[in-house]
Order: sequence, then structure tokens, then C-alpha cells
Amino acid sequence: MSDNVYNTHCIVKEKDTLVSCKIHTMEHDDRPEPAKRLEKARIARGFDEAKKAASFFGWNYNTYAQHENGTNGITRASARYAKAFRVSEAWLLTGEGPGPGEDTGIPGLRRVTVAAHIQAGVFEETWAWDEHDQYSVFVPDDAEYRGFTLHAGETRGPSMNRRYPERTILVFTNVEETHESPMAGKRYIVERRRSGGEAEHTVKLLHIDVDGKYWLVPESDDPRFQAPISIEDGTGDEDVVAIIGRVVYAVSRE
Repeated sequence: MSDNVYNTHCIVKEKDTLVSCKIHTMEHDDRPEPAKRLEKARIARGFDEAKKAASFFGWNYNTYAQHENGTNGITRASARYAKAFRVSEAWLLTGEGPGPGEDTGIPGLRRVTVAAHIQAGVFEETWAWDEHDQYSVFVPDDAEYRGFTLHAGETRGPSMNRRYPERTILVFTNVEETHESPMAGKRYIVERRRSGGEAEHTVKLLHIDVDGKYWLVPESDDPRFQAPISIEDGTGDEDVVAIIGRVVYAVSRE
């Protein structure tokens, strides 16, 4: 699971603080296309910063940064970047072939990496799994999502068990990437972060009441997880509540 999913679209602070939504600005990106695809592949692989990827794979950071910012071409390094970021070398260089999450080899299907757990009530420094714990699932290669990175997490606990039994895989977009506004009736991955940095990640149904007020609603038979959260008012404490991504597929494990 990439850290970049922490870059959220709608953020809610403590009670009496209204929702704050980022305004996205369009900036001209004149980098070569391979450099742009290299950045996209790096983010899809789970590294929100180029320096983190370079450190993880043992690359010279300055050299990698020059490849990603377009100062130097990537032809000589494209094979190792493709292997590390799990895309085809042809895609990096030309845009043809399997890109992030598309290397299934099966027509009509798309591979998505399950890289985190989704569990309410458990605050941790990270929800991402070690690489050796990650696994892949296949979902339809829907044209609606083909231009976006898909992320996936496995549910734990009873916080959404009326809708998603434990160990259901939820595949979701990143609202920062899609730029879409929250839609009532859709289910969203939600982060609740404490001032110390620990966070819980859960899934909630977005509801709008008769007064036009938005709520994040759990669907659980467990009394601990039945209180809705007002987007406008937050949680009544100092936690920051953020919508991270919209659920687009749910996959059940046998």
C-alpha cells in the first residue's frame, strides 16, 4: 500500500471545524513521458517519495532523481526500474504494454496488490504490510478505472461485518488521484489519525440526511462500531478524519 494514499481529498478536524477540501490546480508538466511514467510506477509501487524508493532498492538517489525529473533518459536503467516497480519495460519507455497493476497476462482482468489491513479501533503507525506478506487479486479491467491506480486492503474485525465479512479484500481508488467529490451511497476507506501519528483505517458508507448533512456510517452488528461520524463536525476530539479512497470492488477469500 503506498503512503501516497495518505494524501487525502476531504479532511475533517475536531468538532466545530468545517470540512476542508483541497483545491487542485493544473500545472504544465513538460517532462519526457518516460519520466512521468516512472513517477507513476514508483507511486503505484508504494513509495510516495523518490528518495524512499532509491533507498529501498539501493539506487543512487541523485541518479534516480535525474531520471524521474527528466534531466537524463531512463533507457539504460529501464529494465531494473521495470522489475522493481512491477511494470513492463516497454510501458516505461513507450507507454505500450502492462503498466501499474495491469501485468495479468489475462485479457479482461487486472492485477491489484493487497498490501494493507483495514481495521477500525486499532491505531498503528502504519497499516501497510511487509512486502513478503502482500499478495495479488484479480478484478475486472474496467475502462472507468484504467487510468487510475487501484489499491487493496484486507478487512479485519467486525466494524463492517454486515456488509463485508472479515478478510474481504476491498479494492479502492485514491480520491486525491481521481479528484472526485464524495458521493452519497458509496463506501469509502476512511483514515482517523491522532496527533501522535498513529492511525486507524476503516470503511464507511457515506450518507446524506434530510438536512443535507454528510455522515460516515458503519454497517456493523457490533455495538462498538455503530456510531456515525459527521463529516462537518468530525469526531468531537482532536483526531483528523479523512476520506482516502472509494471502494470499487470487493473480493471474498475462500
